[in-house]
Amino acid sequence: MQIQTPEWVKHAVFYQIFPDRFAARPLLPPFSLAPLSLEAWQSEPTLQGYKGGNLWGVIDQLDYIQSLGVTAIYFTPIFQSPCNHRYHTHDYYQIDPLLGGNEAFFQLLHAAHSRGMKVVLDGVFNHVGRGFFFFNDILENGPHSPWVDWFKIEGWPLAPYDGDRPANYVSWCGNRALPEFNHANPAVREYIMRVAEHWIRCGIDGWRLDVPFCITEPGFWQEFRRRVKAINPNAYIVGEVWHDARRWLDGTQFDGVLNYLFAGATIAFAAGDRVDPEQVQDRDYEPYPGIDALTYAEKIQLLLHAYPWEIQLTQLNVLASHDTARLLTMTHGDIDTVKLATLLLITFPGAPSIYYGDEVGLPGGLDPDSRRSFPDPEQWNQELLDCHRKLIALRHARLSLRIGEYRFLGADNQTYAFARIFEGDVLIIAVNAADHFGKIDLEEAGTRLGAQPSYLLYSTSDEATEIVWTADNLFLAIPPRTGIVLS
Repeated sequence: MQIQTPEWVKHAVFYQIFPDRFAARPLLPPFSLAPLSLEAWQSEPTLQGYKGGNLWGVIDQLDYIQSLGVTAIYFTPIFQSPCNHRYHTHDYYQIDPLLGGNEAFFQLLHAAHSRGMKVVLDGVFNHVGRGFFFFNDILENGPHSPWVDWFKIEGWPLAPYDGDRPANYVSWCGNRALPEFNHANPAVREYIMRVAEHWIRCGIDGWRLDVPFCITEPGFWQEFRRRVKAINPNAYIVGEVWHDARRWLDGTQFDGVLNYLFAGATIAFAAGDRVDPEQVQDRDYEPYPGIDALTYAEKIQLLLHAYPWEIQLTQLNVLASHDTARLLTMTHGDIDTVKLATLLLITFPGAPSIYYGDEVGLPGGLDPDSRRSFPDPEQWNQELLDCHRKLIALRHARLSLRIGEYRFLGADNQTYAFARIFEGDVLIIAVNAADHFGKIDLEEAGTRLGAQPSYLLYSTSDEATEIVWTADNLFLAIPPRTGIVLS
C-alpha cells in the first residue's frame, strides 16, 4: 500500500494556541452587556479560572502569528465546555460562547485561510463532560434514559460529584468529570464520525486527536480516516501518542503523531543536567536525565527508522505543549538550551510546532502553570524571538530542511552533526551542547555528501566557529552551547 499524507503539512510550521490565554477582544452582546467574572490577564493561572482569551483576539493577532513564519494553527479544544481548557465537551457543534461562539470561529477560519494559513482543531472523542446532553439525560432519568448505552454504566445510582460513593460509570483515568463513550455502540461511533465530517465540511484543515489510544474499538480510526479524507483528501489527522506509535502510523489511520519521543531526546541532549526533574514528573518521553551526543544519535536513528518516510515528513514535532512544562522553566531559564533545541526542532523532518509564547520566553511549569497568558511586548525575550523568526525563515527558504534526506554525520562527546539533503541543496547542522568548545572530525564528509558546505548560514551565538575542510574531511570547532547551519 502506498502511504499518502497531506503535502502541505511537510512544508508547514505550526503554532499551538490555548485560546483562553492567547489574546482577548471584547465579546459581542449579550456577553458584553455586563462584566464577566475573569481572572486578571497576567495573574498566576489556576486550575479553574478563566482569563478571557477568545477567537476574536486570535484574529487580531494573525499579523503577529504570520510574522513568525507560521503557516498553520493548532487549537486546543474550542467546543462548548465548562472548563478553561475545554476538554470537558458539552456540545460538539457549538464553539464555546466565551471564545466568541460559531460566529467568531468562522470569521477566524476565513481570516486564516485568506492568509494561506491552515486551522487544525482538537478532537476529544474518547470522553465528554458531565454536562454533555446525552450523559446529562442519564443523570436526570437514570436507567430510564434513552442514552444509557452511549456510556459505560456499571450500576445505579450514578455519583458524578460525590467522591465518597462509587461513580458507577467508566470515566477517563477515573476522573468522574469525564465519562467515557461506549464506542462499541454503533450509534456513538456514527455520532463521532458525523461530528468529524461536519467540521471538515465547514473548512477546518484537520484534527488533532486527544488520547486516541484509549479508543480500541476495531476499525474505528480506519473509518475515521476514510470518512474525513473522503471530504478533504488533504485533511491532516494527527494523534496524541507519547510513545511508540507504529500501530497507528501504518497509513490507514493517522498521518502523524505529536512527536514527544523527539522532544524527550532533544531536550535531554540540549539541556543535559540542566533539567529540573520536578518539571518532568509522570512523563515517559524521557527529557531527563541528560544524554551525550552518541546516545542522542542512537535515539534519533531509532525514531527515524520506526516509521515510513512519508509519515516522518508529517509528524508534528514539539518541544513543549499545554501538557508539559515549558522548556525555559524546565531548564531553570537557560536560554541556550531553548535555542539549541529550537535549532534541532526546525531542522528535523516533520512539521515543527511552537507552543504559544515559547518564542518570546514565556515561562511556565507543569499544568496549570504551563498555561499562562501571553505576555505584553515589553516582557518579550527578543533574543529568542529573533532566533525563532530566523530559523523558521531558513526552513521556508530551503527545501532540504522540509523534505530532504536526514543523514547522520557524527557524534563526539556533546557534539552532534547531521545533514539535510535535497537534490543539490546540502546543509550541515551541528550542535555543541557542552560548556566548552566542541571539536569533531567528520571523515570523508565531502564524499558522503557530494558537497563541501562551508558557509556559515546560521549560528545560535556570535562566537566564531572554526570550519576547516582538508581534502575530503571536515573539522569543526564549535563554541560552547552553540548550534550552526552550514551551506
